[in-house]
Amino acid sequence: MKTAPVNRIIPFSNVDGPSNRTAIFFQGCPFNCRFCHNPETINMCCNCGDCVKTCPVKALSLIDGKVVWDKNICVGCDTCIKTCTHNSSPKITEMSVDDLMKEIKKSAPYITGITLSGGECTLRKDFIIELFPKVKELGLTTLLDSNGYLDFEENKEILEYCDGVMLDVKAYDKDFSNWLIRYPQETILKNLHYLLKVGKLEEVRTIIFPDRDQENEETVSYVAKVIGDNCRYKIIRYRQFGVRDEQKEVLGDYTTDEDYALKYVELAKELGATEAYLI
Repeated sequence: MKTAPVNRIIPFSNVDGPSNRTAIFFQGCPFNCRFCHNPETINMCCNCGDCVKTCPVKALSLIDGKVVWDKNICVGCDTCIKTCTHNSSPKITEMSVDDLMKEIKKSAPYITGITLSGGECTLRKDFIIELFPKVKELGLTTLLDSNGYLDFEENKEILEYCDGVMLDVKAYDKDFSNWLIRYPQETILKNLHYLLKVGKLEEVRTIIFPDRDQENEETVSYVAKVIGDNCRYKIIRYRQFGVRDEQKEVLGDYTTDEDYALKYVELAKELGATEAYLI
């Protein structure tokens, strides 16, 4: 039976896609974005044991060389995450499709669908392919919140029971992408075109960074020209909250000015992205 490492489940969310949804966050991400707000989802636990020593309620223990988390004792203080120096978390639950369906069914009468996020949810492609048909049987919609790592054209089967993909396009310039997310952007841009072509592009998100006028303009201009009025375009202000301290020194320890970011919303609209919004 297929399983996947789940970082957390938000039973009711109105920010992870349209309407009220259950949001499921998987552990693991191939990117290492400088601005990541939840860096504890990037890597799997390496079982170093440092967090075990600092847990104030002894909800963590080291058994046979592995960190074990007791969720019944845990008080959610996140001391373990603050202690971890490996961009990980010991509070991961390995769940089967049936396990996850039990959690989804608890919220099913009150939601319109589910959104899979992360980390990067498409790392769990085979798990998703098994999960989504079962979710559709409940009459719920299915969305993927993705950084564009997976080549969707070469993995069409993941889209069969998927209603749409919320895609991050973080950088158009190759050098800026390599610096910002430590990953090339070719597949991301390919996905932008392909998902639009097959009618699976739910929305696109781009973060506006302070003091990066040229890079911001290049990315917004490219996306706006591609998507036109075919989907939502969320222009998001960079916010320092949750960003690692060493990266705040690089990107800034403040939020991008609203008026500065609004310029890019207007630019997107001028270039055809009529559903551009500031977040």
